[in-house]
Amino acid sequence: MPLVRVSLREGESPSYLSAIGESIHQAMLETISVPKDDRFQIITEHPAGGVIYDPNYLGIGRTDRIVIIQITLNLGRTVDQKRALYKAIADRLARDPGIRREDVFVNLVEVPKENWSFGNGEAQYAK
Repeated sequence: MPLVRVSLREGESPSYLSAIGESIHQAMLETISVPKDDRFQIITEHPAGGVIYDPNYLGIGRTDRIVIIQITLNLGRTVDQKRALYKAIADRLARDPGIRREDVFVNLVEVPKENWSFGNGEAQYAK
């Protein structure tokens, strides 16, 4: 169950935000075997100065159109799966809605399965 949080500067259209969510979800479907209906996303727009980043960290030239994506998910993906996910997200966002690959920042937070409750005050994945 991934929980996707996306942060970017304010001022984008609803269709732009929707395309971001859809592109990320499709990338997860194709690379890390997420169930199709397992879609939980929070997209937050921030005022100028609300997204702070280094414009050249690791030699990658970033702009104010940076999109920071944090995905919390269960432990267990391989490094190759993670690499494929990063690439798929950057590729899909470059196509739709047209975000520069250099402006796509992804962070994964892996947690044990018992760290989720999908409702009803229960730990549905706990063994």
